[in-house]
Amino acid sequence: MDLFLLWTLFSLGIIIQAVYLLVIFGRVAFFKTPSTKQETKNEEPVTIVIAAKNEFKNLKTLIPKLFEQDYPKFDVMIINDQSTDRTKRLLEEMMAIYPKLRSVTIKYTPDHVTPKKYALTLGIKVAKNDVILLTDADCVPSSDQWIRKMTSPVREKGKRFAIGYSAYEPKPGFLNRWIQFETLMTALYYLSFGFWKAPFMGVGRNLCYRKSFFMEVKAFKGIWHLEGGDDDLFVNQHTTGKNTAMVLDPLANTISKPKENWKEYRIQKKRHLHIGKYYRSEDKRKIGFYTLSHALFWLGGIALLIYFGLQANWEHFLIIFGIILGRSMLMYLIFSTASKKINGSKIRSNFLINDFLYLGYFWILGSISHQSKDIQWK
Repeated sequence: MDLFLLWTLFSLGIIIQAVYLLVIFGRVAFFKTPSTKQETKNEEPVTIVIAAKNEFKNLKTLIPKLFEQDYPKFDVMIINDQSTDRTKRLLEEMMAIYPKLRSVTIKYTPDHVTPKKYALTLGIKVAKNDVILLTDADCVPSSDQWIRKMTSPVREKGKRFAIGYSAYEPKPGFLNRWIQFETLMTALYYLSFGFWKAPFMGVGRNLCYRKSFFMEVKAFKGIWHLEGGDDDLFVNQHTTGKNTAMVLDPLANTISKPKENWKEYRIQKKRHLHIGKYYRSEDKRKIGFYTLSHALFWLGGIALLIYFGLQANWEHFLIIFGIILGRSMLMYLIFSTASKKINGSKIRSNFLINDFLYLGYFWILGSISHQSKDIQWK
């Protein structure tokens, strides 16, 4: 490749990366926590909605945690989606203990409708309250303030959506460190653009909106047939800069159980990445510009290092190496600072390795997922 073109592509990658890191992701990293104000007395009732299929073990842990929440008016709706384990019996036992726990059992899913969307729609339809707070069975709230914090923008400020963060439980091993990195990367995308009044996705493990709005837009109209998208694609369809709030507070997070082997993780991410192709064009560009510049930076930088190394041109070699090192240090600073704001803790090790591996994750797994037709929920 022509050396001038290589320099040009590498420089372009650096410029775009700097804009994302300092200007866009910086909205989260340098986020200033608003001054504490006394909350109003609008403690509108909330319904927590959870779709569960064969989640006996997780529900056994989650249900008692939910009823430890410091919020006066809420109930819990769990949709038992054709479970074959002991979920139904557990729910019956738990409902005898917790009067505000309710459940709906689904025995079949209609044709041309995906199971989780059907389950969520039934659960939301029969929910007692208008404010709906969504999470998954394998999640737990990070604090007893979860309901209050996550629903506040909808209850107090008239927002249509409140989008929160869901972390993954830290565990030993390279896979978990990668999951922590990729989850933080995804959060920086949607939280940063959300703060820039250009929201484009959210996660169903920590999401709030109103039942009345959900019914008004006819639930998942237009995306019933897609496996996945009940959270990010639904948000992508209906959010605007005015009707959506980002909730950036470690007390408002949920914590999920991570996948423990690469096969399960690959199946999960194929579903997530597959849905991305249905985003609005302008929203696909928000991710695309970063990932393209990320590729230009790493591939262009490595190519220039090899070229100048073979030419024994150590002056230019050191310049390129210094640029790579400087950008990596800046990225670490931004990600570490953002992690403290989001999680209340620093990022884990293997950061720079994971940053490089993100190339393969997005361009290889992303391309495979884009074309995949064997997407499934459970």
